[in-house]
Amino acid sequence: MTVNLLDFDRQGLIAYCEQLGEKSFRATQLFRWIHQKGESDFAQMSDLAKPLRDKLALKARVQGLPIISQKESSDGTIKWLFDVGGGNAVEAVFIPEETRGTLCVSSQAGCAVGCRFCSTGHQGFSRNLTTGEIISQLWFAEHFLRKHLSTSERVISNVVMMGMGEPLQNYTALVPALRAMLDDHGYGLSRRRLTVSTSGVVPMIDRLAADCPVALAVSLHAPTDALRDNLVPINQKYPIAELLDACQRYLAFAPRDFITFEYCMLDGVNDSIEHAKQLVDLVKNHAGKGIPCKFNLIPFNPFPASGLLCSSKNQVQAFAKVLSDAGIVTTVRKTRGDDIDAACGQLAGEVIDRTKVVIRMQQRMVE
Repeated sequence: MTVNLLDFDRQGLIAYCEQLGEKSFRATQLFRWIHQKGESDFAQMSDLAKPLRDKLALKARVQGLPIISQKESSDGTIKWLFDVGGGNAVEAVFIPEETRGTLCVSSQAGCAVGCRFCSTGHQGFSRNLTTGEIISQLWFAEHFLRKHLSTSERVISNVVMMGMGEPLQNYTALVPALRAMLDDHGYGLSRRRLTVSTSGVVPMIDRLAADCPVALAVSLHAPTDALRDNLVPINQKYPIAELLDACQRYLAFAPRDFITFEYCMLDGVNDSIEHAKQLVDLVKNHAGKGIPCKFNLIPFNPFPASGLLCSSKNQVQAFAKVLSDAGIVTTVRKTRGDDIDAACGQLAGEVIDRTKVVIRMQQRMVE
């Protein structure tokens, strides 16, 4: 059985090459070929000694994920569906903008958190992705887009771990993937331009701060525990006060001086002016000092199983005004790729559920 070199960050590749009797600089050369040039054929890696190339051809491979489909939106957004085996498939989305190109990456086949407004959560959970399966989404997208756009320049400037899955529940595979993305011999992303989004796995937020601090986005979606318990079930384990404590601790290590709070706007559920005022009080006064933050308001992208509707445009604007008037930087996310089901909360892929999610979701909706 050969080893897939996409499963390694550069330190992991150095350790692997040392097992082959090679010096560390050979691993760095190999890492550059794979990630900077997108090369998978060892024979083409011309500055590697031929004995090493021959050795690698016998013992290793560079193998991305098979592509099931590619869809391109009228706004230029591209969504790929990747086969991860066992009847499971995950999605990645490229979002082009004038000043940046953002790739939304999946970390799990499905998701065990089960947020009510998220299409992935309604599919249940099958398994964690490997490091190689996470990084191969970027590896494929970056080098495909260079050819697609006829450029030798880097296309993807930002990566957000906001695809399928809860990244911090796949921590051991996530961190090497993040390190490969940050590595100057790989993709050279800035820590400020690499974002991990979490529903609030408090112990892992603390570990990420110590191991690989990048930009942090927290799926808040409610100002009170009673409401968040229903929308984001992990809140029952890590309530809002504990989550905000972890956010405060994270800021000491973060590349940005604020936390981004994601807030999905749900008609008649969490979008009242009173909810907005409660949010202001929450982030301004938590632990007596508040939390430096910005809010990203996300218009809900409806899907039938949710039983939820999107807030009206006027209500979203009124909600945003309450936050802005309180001095909180607030943006309303522009919906991208909704015509190909690539917008926030719409990623579903294909998941062989092992968690009886349909039963659990139905019970919560009744409650």
